[in-house]
Amino acid sequence: MSESKSLYCNCLYYSANAFARAMTRLAEDAFSAVGLAPSHALLLLAVNKEPGIQPGELARIMQLQPSTVTRLVEKLESKKLVERRSDGRASRVFPTEAALALDAPLREAWNALYVRYGDLLGQAPAAELAARLTEATARVEDAT
Repeated sequence: MSESKSLYCNCLYYSANAFARAMTRLAEDAFSAVGLAPSHALLLLAVNKEPGIQPGELARIMQLQPSTVTRLVEKLESKKLVERRSDGRASRVFPTEAALALDAPLREAWNALYVRYGDLLGQAPAAELAARLTEATARVEDAT
């Protein structure tokens, strides 16, 4: 999009949201190979990496609200990809065999996403942008 196309191109709020929508399209395309939405795929990667992870830890890792993680887990449960087990007062999330079988294709899709946006933005600028966005997010979160 050229600068002249948007009245809001100098507004971080609008620019960040436009970029997020563009990245979402790239991620949806990459993860379509495994038949999962990007948020489901990334949560499943985390569960596969750490079987028995608590939902609160998933929320922290993914920078999501606990209620959002609950909805994601419920959706993956309905697809028979994860199961929740009670451990005293805590709940833990475990991958099913089907989820573990998807681990390599999920990693390939995630890598394809990195390659795609790295090709579009340049590998070093993409890595720097990700680092700066992570830092900016932390600053804004800490202030709110």
